[in-house]
Amino acid sequence: MEYCLINCTAPSFLEAKNIAKHLVETKLIACCSIIPKVTSIYIWENNLHEDNEVLMIMKTKVNLFEKIEAQIKKLHSYDVPEIICIPISNGSLEYLNWINDQTNVFF
Repeated sequence: MEYCLINCTAPSFLEAKNIAKHLVETKLIACCSIIPKVTSIYIWENNLHEDNEVLMIMKTKVNLFEKIEAQIKKLHSYDVPEIICIPISNGSLEYLNWINDQTNVFF
């Protein structure tokens, strides 16, 4: 599967927007949809946490995942940011072509 969505949460809209802009400008992702308020409940360092976060949904190609992951880790304020790749099994040919055109990165 050539295309994927990458989910990543961030502590603020500003941080999410900065990460998204960098990834779009460097052509690693075609687009990032930012959902401004999600509640995350999780255990970290043996303590239960409930935090308001921002969810980023990025559209890209699977072969760019490692580069995207490295960039997110550089820019993100969390020690262990959520970076999850979800393959796209099918989609509009026009939209998938657009993703391809926008992420035309040469290695």
